[in-house]
Parts: sequence; C-alpha cells; structure tokens
Amino acid sequence: MPRLYILRHGQTEFNLQHRVQGHCDSPLTELGVEQAHAAGAWLADQGVRFERIFSSPLGRALATAEIVREELAAAGLPAPEVEPVDGLIERSYGPFEGGPASDVPAELWDPGEALVPFGGEGSAALRERVVGALTDLMLSSCAQTVLAVSHGSATLQFKRAWEPLARCPQDVHLGNCCVLVYEFDPVARTFACEQIVNQDV
Repeated sequence: MPRLYILRHGQTEFNLQHRVQGHCDSPLTELGVEQAHAAGAWLADQGVRFERIFSSPLGRALATAEIVREELAAAGLPAPEVEPVDGLIERSYGPFEGGPASDVPAELWDPGEALVPFGGEGSAALRERVVGALTDLMLSSCAQTVLAVSHGSATLQFKRAWEPLARCPQDVHLGNCCVLVYEFDPVARTFACEQIVNQDV
C-alpha cells in the first residue's frame, strides 16, 4: 500500500510569541531548524525513499521541507524537489492573524466554526480541504511514498478525519516537526494512521 508521511513545520518566531499565524508567515527559530533536521534525520534513519515531496506554499513549511531534503540527500536517499500545494496551507484565522493567540474567541487549533463570522475558515471546511488535497495528491502522483509538509491545525483536522481507522494511539500532541505516518488505500480512498513521532529537541 502507498504511504503518506505528514510533517508539521518547525517552531517559528510566532510560535514562541504565542501569535496567530494562519496564512501570514513567520521564520523558523534556531530550534525550528534543529527540529527540521531531526525530522529529516529520523526519516533518513528509517530509510524512507520519497518519490514526491509536497508542501504548503507558506515559508515556514517550505523551509522545513528543504531542510528535510538536505538530510535525505546527505543520507544518499532520494530527495525530490519540493512542490508547493495550496491545499496544504494552514487555516485562515481572518482578522486574528498576526495578533495574540489569546484574542481568538475559541480553542486555537480547533475553533470549530467560531471563526466563520469573522471571515476565517471553519474546521469542517478545513478538514474537507486538507483531506481532499491529500487524497488527490496520492491518487494523481501514483507514488508509493509521499511526504507532505503542513501546519498544526490543518494536520490536526486531517488526523481527526481518519481516527476511526487508526492503528496507533491518537491522543498525542502534534509538536513542531512531528511526523504522522499513514497507509493509503487507493481503492477505498482512506488513510490509516500507523505512527505518530515527535522530535525530542
């Protein structure tokens, strides 16, 4: 069966400052760079041979993907060019982007539909978007092993969509540069989570 590896980006300046990112951007911190290297090294240690690497078009995700490529290449493993995909972008937080996370009138990563009246993206729409994007990428790429670099809230909604099929514990914090491993069934168009790995840096 094809496998999908989902990677959350490394720590950013906004993460440290507890500010809302969404569609706006913030550079990786030194720790974020270390986390990306650690994730790449873990994937290299597993001997994962990626045929395609996709990423959210936001800078923090692209930077993370490029660092992972460096680690794969250094290990003599395939390191395909990173392909930006709009469907992997983070949730829009509307007017709250760039401001304090405490200003968001609901839980930051899973606010349900509370952001919709402010012009933000609801959880149902985000889940549908990310599931659709990753399903399309797996089917259209015809690749057996795919890496997708995305964001915290987007990754959480994808994970929750497939929790009934999971083969490992799902009550796991999705830290910066965590890796979620899924088996993809192209006939049923379903994903089964096999492993969630956080980086200890």
